[in-house]
Amino acid sequence: MRILRPLLLSALACACCSVVAVADDAAQTSRRQYDQTTAKAIDFLRTKGQADDGSFSGQKGPAVTALVVTALLKHGRTPQDPVVARGLAFVETFSQKDGGVYAPGSTHRNYETALAVMCFAEANQNGKYDKQLAQAESFLKGIQWDAEESADIDNPAYGGAGYGGHKRPDLSNTSFMIDALKAAGAGPDDEAIQRALVFVSRCQNLESAANTTPFAGKNPDGGFYYTPAAGGTSQAGPTETGGLRSYGSMTYAGLKSMIFAGVKADDPRVKAAVSWLQKNYTTDMNPGMGDAGLFYYYHTFAKALDALGQETFVDSDGAKHNWRAELVAELARRQKADGSWTNENERWMEGDANLVTGYALLALDYCQP
Repeated sequence: MRILRPLLLSALACACCSVVAVADDAAQTSRRQYDQTTAKAIDFLRTKGQADDGSFSGQKGPAVTALVVTALLKHGRTPQDPVVARGLAFVETFSQKDGGVYAPGSTHRNYETALAVMCFAEANQNGKYDKQLAQAESFLKGIQWDAEESADIDNPAYGGAGYGGHKRPDLSNTSFMIDALKAAGAGPDDEAIQRALVFVSRCQNLESAANTTPFAGKNPDGGFYYTPAAGGTSQAGPTETGGLRSYGSMTYAGLKSMIFAGVKADDPRVKAAVSWLQKNYTTDMNPGMGDAGLFYYYHTFAKALDALGQETFVDSDGAKHNWRAELVAELARRQKADGSWTNENERWMEGDANLVTGYALLALDYCQP
């Protein structure tokens, strides 16, 4: 026994060393993938993505440029970097007298202004963009659906933001608005964010005091869909019972938005959303949508799990996922030789290499090993 005990301890020590070595190797691999992937993406945007006027896909207005510049800033580029400075100057040209930042005549004023706010907030050194941020924040709050848009609190549109052309709010636009208000300095108690939470809660397939819409009980799986307004819409389609199907990108967007609005982890809404995501955890596709909106999905996936604060995400089968490393590996696998990404499914502009590469870089920002 006296001989066996040292041998056993030695074996256990060797086993522990082996586990640590494997973990270190995995961490180093993830670090290399992260560094190589981000460097190639930034080089693509610098050498091939930007037009002479400073824009990235500028024919589509300021949104893609604002998104890409935000991604570059988050990956260590400064506002003085030539690529960033030219991009910022391009976005600035869309500043309007009403405080919004959008193309004249645009029906995407909320989307464009929200992305510009996040861009200016990231670049705001020495108060350069303080005035523009304050004006844009006021603009976003002014176009939010509330009593001024004939939407009282009982209206399913209340608190949301959307595309003007559709004349109804949606969860995607509302999520961008919340992100922008947060970037501009608004906290969870901000009245506009709390109004937005009313709308976000009504986009969830969960009956509760916060959600008495007719859709909540028809598909009570805890996930999120596009909008309960104007008759209700899910991009994943209706259920056989007349409900609205939940899908991945909106469920991550809904979870993130609730967390930013101050909803705690033990709230039934958060618990139900996490449960849906545990049952549908994947980096292979946008659950419920396949490859449609895949890179938008990666962005919301990363931002929501970072906000949730769980380094390891446990799925419904009990499997533990280092979601950061898994997403880095998936994005590295999908990256093209020139450093860009595009989606073969071009829905929602994901055939645009600048937009999709911007989404990927924003996702990678939350995945730093």
